[in-house]
Amino acid sequence: MNLSISALLSIGYNMLSGSTGTTASGSSSGSVWSTILLMVLLFVIMYFVMIRPQQKKQKEDQAMRDAIQIGDEITTIGGIVGRVVTVKEDTLVIETGSDKNKMKITRWAIQTNNTNEERIQAQREAQAAAKAAEKEAKTSGKKGGKKVERTRKTQQISEDTVKSGDSASSQDSAESK
Repeated sequence: MNLSISALLSIGYNMLSGSTGTTASGSSSGSVWSTILLMVLLFVIMYFVMIRPQQKKQKEDQAMRDAIQIGDEITTIGGIVGRVVTVKEDTLVIETGSDKNKMKITRWAIQTNNTNEERIQAQREAQAAAKAAEKEAKTSGKKGGKKVERTRKTQQISEDTVKSGDSASSQDSAESK
């Protein structure tokens, strides 16, 4: 996409305005319609370039905020990192620091759910390792059988680690109660 949006719009405008008649009345009516068409085209482009992605991001952020659970580690928009202790409809109570200071915050102040991002990252790494193992097994033939078994064990260990991380965060929240 080497051409900028303004360059495309000016080319379109020149094409539309250049095809009008030579009479004064025909020229002005053609110019009005081309201007209206250009404005509609500009609005459509702006919608797909700016408005739609912003709405999609807002929906993802709201879904993330609604999925917050006790024990999740979050970061607020102010940069405060803490672990969720209590979840209510519009507010959360988080613990921060080693001395376990408690703070009450609103849901809209949550920027990221660090626990959820760690889970997603671990799943992606496990999937990438599994794909690499399958690819290696296909290329190595019979000798790859033992390697596939080893990578399956490695993948099982990584999945157990992710699950134990979930249970550890549940245990932490149970201990804090």
